[in-house]
Amino acid sequence: MKKSELGRYGEELAEKYLEKKGFKLLAKNFRRRHGEIDLIMQDGETWVFVEVKARTNKRFGEPIESVTPYKREHIRYCANMYLYMKQEEDRQVRFDVVEIMIYPGKEPVYRHVVNAF
Repeated sequence: MKKSELGRYGEELAEKYLEKKGFKLLAKNFRRRHGEIDLIMQDGETWVFVEVKARTNKRFGEPIESVTPYKREHIRYCANMYLYMKQEEDRQVRFDVVEIMIYPGKEPVYRHVVNAF
């Protein structure tokens, strides 16, 4: 599976996983010049900006390790743009990461890191 296909598949899995936990989808693949947010979900009154990391192995470490300070800065920037566009600057928000390990012939393994950064 190509990296782009794995990413899209991971985002689909994460969306379904979070919806089963009671989250509501607000937007996906919200792009701006300086970055992208994979999923924007609502958990109660809180809007959750979700970075999805899908992997087929841990050769390069834990998936969350690839959410660098640089990447977090760009996610925060995009989140602020989204809030501004929706006129929701005072909305309670948080930033989560959903890791998904996808092994051939097995069920995906999920790890939801709440308030990851």
